[in-house]
Amino acid sequence: MDTPPPLSNTDGYREKNRNSTALLTACFLAVFIACCFCFCKTDRIRPAPPNYLNLEDSVGYTGMATCRTCHNNVHETFIKTGMGRSFGHATPERSDAVFGPGALVYDTLNDFYYFPYFDKKDRLKVLEFRLENGDTVHQRTETVSYIVGSGQHTNSHIISINGYLYQAPVTWYAQQQRWDMAPGFRQNNSRFGRWLTDECITCHNHYPTLVPGSMNRFADMPTGIECERCHGPGELHVAEKRAGNIVDTARAIDYTIVNPGKLPRSLQMDICQRCHLQGVAVTAPGKTFFDFRPGMKLSDVMNVFLPRYTDSHERFIMASQADRLRLSKCFKKAPSLTCLSCHDPHRSVETTPRDRFNAACRSCHAPPRQPAKDPGTNIKCSAPPAERASNGDDCAACHMPKSGSTDIPHVRITDHFIAVRPTANAAQPAAGRKEEKFLGLEILTKENPAPLDMARGYLATFDKYTPSPLMLDSAAYYLGKSVAGDEGRLPVLIHYLFAKKDFGKIIEELSKPAAPPSLDAWTAYRAGEAFLQNNDFQNALKYFSEAEKELPLHLDFLEKKGVALLSLKRLKEAKTVFEKVLSLNPKRPVALCNLGFAHVLTGNLVAGEKLYDKAIALDPDYAQALVNKAALLALQKKKDEARGLLLKVLKKDPANRQAMEGLKHL
Repeated sequence: MDTPPPLSNTDGYREKNRNSTALLTACFLAVFIACCFCFCKTDRIRPAPPNYLNLEDSVGYTGMATCRTCHNNVHETFIKTGMGRSFGHATPERSDAVFGPGALVYDTLNDFYYFPYFDKKDRLKVLEFRLENGDTVHQRTETVSYIVGSGQHTNSHIISINGYLYQAPVTWYAQQQRWDMAPGFRQNNSRFGRWLTDECITCHNHYPTLVPGSMNRFADMPTGIECERCHGPGELHVAEKRAGNIVDTARAIDYTIVNPGKLPRSLQMDICQRCHLQGVAVTAPGKTFFDFRPGMKLSDVMNVFLPRYTDSHERFIMASQADRLRLSKCFKKAPSLTCLSCHDPHRSVETTPRDRFNAACRSCHAPPRQPAKDPGTNIKCSAPPAERASNGDDCAACHMPKSGSTDIPHVRITDHFIAVRPTANAAQPAAGRKEEKFLGLEILTKENPAPLDMARGYLATFDKYTPSPLMLDSAAYYLGKSVAGDEGRLPVLIHYLFAKKDFGKIIEELSKPAAPPSLDAWTAYRAGEAFLQNNDFQNALKYFSEAEKELPLHLDFLEKKGVALLSLKRLKEAKTVFEKVLSLNPKRPVALCNLGFAHVLTGNLVAGEKLYDKAIALDPDYAQALVNKAALLALQKKKDEARGLLLKVLKKDPANRQAMEGLKHL
């Protein structure tokens, strides 16, 4: 099915880069500066230089403690902001939650209870358990290492297993003072297995160290967003100041460190929307989420996509402030309006006087006798004086009210879409409103995306949020618009075929003479899976090994390599691979089950059964471990126990062929 091209960018969504890339002579530069002083309004943001010096990869980060030595007054207020309190160790002092009987959460879909608590040693734990007829039939406890969120809206919880990070399934919702399933877990409870990648961590925290060869293993974990996330790496700046090279910033720009307020609006907004433009983020080929630095174009590192629906102006996700602001007529008509017009990043919103926000409104919406900052905005409030007085003459409270969001339950946030008649509640469809229709993905970081950009966006949306055939149809449309020889097309094509489960076509593509001799890690992994599904275990091993070479600490890749080795009856090598996985993370049911199977195949039934039991203890609904143990019980003439396990599998998955076949032989 053909899908229309991407939505056109709304006027005002993007500001074209006005920086000249030509080399200016000294004479021309002098004239240019003089003209700027003559003709530019002083309230406009000044253009950036060709580049800030700390954009270079060679300039390192110093950490907030170093910044504090000169900027202590700023540090003292910043650490009380939502950014300064974004991430911390799981201690009673850091937690904003209320514990006790009211903390019990029940997952009705999967029949699990969750109970968070601090133990006698002040360690935060999450107990998962299941009851049958009043008896506890499953119990698992995990220790929380980190708390994410300032407590203004939520506290979410992170589990670290040997540096591998996973999100716990329960969250504290501060505004309603309640515990519930973490966002997204009510519909899809991945329990203790939702891994956190650099995409998650680099918005919720300052940059940790990603352990090379992994996707979600980190070291040197900071405890909160720091100065250099908005100002860029400070190593050069610190060195210059310690050498006595001081710049009078009242008269000139210090190019060793980025001051966001001195950037053009587009680059200034890119800093904020690095994290406050949550959508479907796709890094550019060869880039990671660590690569963005203030002063760069965000699109040089990643693209961000948002699905647009017929009611998108009324419903929105939580971290969509930049998108909502760009939709506003105020943003389109007022070239000087940015996030900094209202927000002081060094000061908590909670302690910022309301008049600061209203002053930003009045700077444009002044009475006719007063000049406004931007042309075309000289409009005074039309509300009756009595109505204004009843609300404290608060512009934002009327035109930017708090609302729920479509993605995070139990929260209320300020809607940054400035409207005459704002949305009442984005979390709830308006009465009588027609069912929303999907219009397409919009790319929010680039004006003229290439077909492969859009194909990547649709595939990422399919993988992360909306596994709908419509997303794959759209990806196919844009793949069809790309040229067969385009650089980077093959990985996108294989990704699309993998999502379609068209494994035969993947094998066909890789058999062509033009296929590259080596692939990136994810493309190799998808190729390996295609050959595995086709029972070509030797080629599956080849590609899984190639993926492992690129990311040797990616546990999913290692487990797949082990499966290929098992299928080839190379049991000793398979055991080694699964043992490596379990040495890195001993709580991997798949590795435990497969290692148990390898032991069974070599005749060690006792060791195999113990490993099956460990896998089931971690995941009582893991079908393969239940079926494998049932087979062992049948061999031991324990048919009733075996039947009970197989019936348990079929209760969760009535179409499970292994369980049905097993019952026939009992």
